[in-house]
Amino acid sequence: MGIETADDAAVYRLTNEIAMINTVDFITPPVDDPYWFGQIAAANSISDIYSMGGRPLTALNVVMFPSMHLDTGVLKDILRGGHDKVVEAGACLVGGHTVEDEEPKYGLCVNGVVHPERIITNAGSRPGDALILTKPLGTGVLFNAVRSGKFPFKDLERDVLPMVAALNGPAMEAALKFEIHACTDVTGFGIAGHLLEVALGSHLRVVLRYSDLPLYPSVLDMYRKGETTRSNRENRKMTGEKMKIRVSLSEIQQEVLYDPQTSGGLLLCVPNTEAEALLAALSAAGVQSAVCVGEVEEGSPGILVV
Repeated sequence: MGIETADDAAVYRLTNEIAMINTVDFITPPVDDPYWFGQIAAANSISDIYSMGGRPLTALNVVMFPSMHLDTGVLKDILRGGHDKVVEAGACLVGGHTVEDEEPKYGLCVNGVVHPERIITNAGSRPGDALILTKPLGTGVLFNAVRSGKFPFKDLERDVLPMVAALNGPAMEAALKFEIHACTDVTGFGIAGHLLEVALGSHLRVVLRYSDLPLYPSVLDMYRKGETTRSNRENRKMTGEKMKIRVSLSEIQQEVLYDPQTSGGLLLCVPNTEAEALLAALSAAGVQSAVCVGEVEEGSPGILVV
């Protein structure tokens, strides 16, 4: 697997039994708390291994830090957050690289393994598949709303950050017991952008039920108050005419489709006949917010919002 279908990670076959998954990701701080920042950035990076059906093995820190302007205790807490998530994932933190920069940035280069015949891509969905989303949407606007003072950090920390920082490992572990045809994690392109990758890669139409989309608390309220993100407009341009909206939605409601996620959930494509059982298995694994948000059908590749 390379860059051909905009998949979440590269995969290189080593033997008939082992393929190596390689990915790298780093982000600017979504919140000011350094320990939360480290956890979220690490979970976000490791997620690409899970979305390919793999198991993370090793991780390398990727750090940019303004040591002339911030106390190194801040850096220590960032790295501690990342370390704790790597350990939670059952992987080993084995090194990394740090450079001076004006704004903190942190993430991981992660290596994992998967059986060559069990690689999951974003391009394998089939007609009749159900779309299962494992985390709510709306982190982009909420993070910005905290910065602008429209949303209290204490509410974000209580209701949102634990789920954002949660690893997607338990969700994938539960899902691997089912017939997964395709998977991606929902990150910077928003739900619409990542669904479009699935649709184009699979040469099928994705039907998204807007009313079933799970949202973090106060997401629509923040858009009503004028908050947004720089990525919303670009994500809207990216989907363009490939997305048709058949249901009546206000401009504010539409923004949810383009909201960029940080450490978002998995978007799983499974046969419709297995959807209910998968949702039950995800719930039993502690993934309480997983819902079915649509299906895949024959048709011109793109997204239909109903």
